[in-house]
Amino acid sequence: MNLTRYAARRLAVGVPQIAGVACLVFVMVEALPGDAAVTLAGDQPDPARIERIRAELGLNRPFAERFAAWAAGLTRGDFGASLVSGRPVAEIVLDALYPTAVLAGLTVLLLVPLSILLGVAAALREGSRLDRALTAASTALYAVPEFALAIVLVTIFGVTLAWLPPTGLGGLTASALVLPVAVLLVRPVCSTGRLVRSTMIDVLASPYVRHARRLGLDWFAHALPNALAPAVQHLTRTVDWLLGGVIVVEAVFVIPGLGSTLAEAVGHRDLPVLQGLALLFAATTVLVNLLADVAAFRLAPRA
Repeated sequence: MNLTRYAARRLAVGVPQIAGVACLVFVMVEALPGDAAVTLAGDQPDPARIERIRAELGLNRPFAERFAAWAAGLTRGDFGASLVSGRPVAEIVLDALYPTAVLAGLTVLLLVPLSILLGVAAALREGSRLDRALTAASTALYAVPEFALAIVLVTIFGVTLAWLPPTGLGGLTASALVLPVAVLLVRPVCSTGRLVRSTMIDVLASPYVRHARRLGLDWFAHALPNALAPAVQHLTRTVDWLLGGVIVVEAVFVIPGLGSTLAEAVGHRDLPVLQGLALLFAATTVLVNLLADVAAFRLAPRA
C-alpha cells in the first residue's frame, strides 16, 4: 500500500470519529450540573429573571431541537455564541488559540531535536557515564509534576533571582516564554528521549545494521529512521498531554490561552464555549494521530 492510499484510508476513519465526538461532546456538556441562566442572573436571582434569560438564550428549548441547531451550525462553521459575553465562540477560541499555539508549538519544535539528540547519544554510548547520567536525570525529572516544577522555577528564576518574568501578564515576550516552555518540555523530553534510546539500541543490534557495517555502508542513515518510527507515534500522546499540560502551565503563569478560557467557561457554565473547546481538542487529537500514523508509515513501511 502506498502512502497516499494509506493516508486516505486513515482520513476516512478520522472524519466519522470527529463527528461521533461532536455528538458525544454536546451530550456530555449538557449533562453538566448547574444552570447558566442562574449564573447570569447574579447572586440573588429572581425566578422570573432566570426564566427570561433561559428564553432569551434558548435554554428552554427541547434537547433534540438545540442539538439539531448546533449540529447544523457546525456544518456552516458556526459554533454558536457565548452565553456570557454574546461573542461568537469561534472568535473567542481564535483569540485564545494564539498563546496556546505558541507554547505548544515551541515545545514540540524544541522537543523533537532534543529528544533525538539525547536518545541517540545515550544509545551510542550504552552503559557509559553519559548514558547512566541521562537515564538517572530523565527518570528523576519525569516524576516531578508540571505544577510543582512551575512553582519551583517561578520561585527561583522569577522571584528570587528576578532573571525572568514570573507571569505572562506583560505579553508573550521571548523572556516570558522561557519558564513555561521549560516546564512543558521537561517530561516529554525525558519520556521521548528514553524511547529513542531503547529503540535505537534494538535497531543497532539488528542484522541489517550489522550487515551494513560490514559492507562499509552508512549504517546510521538506515538505523535512525527505524528507531524514530515508534518515537513519532509517541509524540502523538505527547501532543495530547500538551493539551492538558498547557492548561496547568497557563494557570500558573497567568497566560490567557485556551486553558484559561476553558476554566472560565466551566466556572460560568458557558456551554457553547465548552462545546467549541472540547470539539477543538478532539479534532486536534484525531488530526495529530493521523499525521503520526502517516509519518510512522513513511519512516518504516514494514511497521
